[in-house]
Amino acid sequence: MSSLSACSTSEVLNQGYIVDPKSLELVPPGSSKEQVLLALGSPSTKATFDNEVFYYISQKRVRPVAFLQPQLVDQRILAVYFDKDERVERIADYGLKDGRVFDFISRTTPTGGKDASFLGQVLSDTVSDTGGPTSHF
Repeated sequence: MSSLSACSTSEVLNQGYIVDPKSLELVPPGSSKEQVLLALGSPSTKATFDNEVFYYISQKRVRPVAFLQPQLVDQRILAVYFDKDERVERIADYGLKDGRVFDFISRTTPTGGKDASFLGQVLSDTVSDTGGPTSHF
C-alpha cells in the first residue's frame, strides 16, 4: 500500500517570472525603464504598438500523479506600462478569473484595444487539446 500512496502525491510546477513583492515596490509609477530592468530583470516579452509594455509571465501547473500531464491551475501576467518618456505609467497584474482576463491590482476587467486582445490570447488558450502548453510565447 505504501507504493500507492507515493503515487498520489501531487507535484507543483512553477514556470516563468514569479513576482517578488519587494522588487515590485522598487518600481512605482514614474520609475525609469532602467530601474524596472534592474529591479525585475528582463521581461518575458514586450509590446511596442503604442508606448512600450513589459510583460512578465508565469504559470502554475499541478501534476496530480507522477505519470499524468500537469494541468494549468494559474497563469499571471505582470504588465509594466511606460509613457512616451519611457517612465512607468502604471503596473497591472493580469490573470484568469471566471474565464476572463482580470487585473488583480485594480480589480477590473480590461476593455477593448490591442492590449486586452493580446492578454486574452495569452491567458485564454494556453493549453492544447492534449493537455500540453501551446506556443503563444
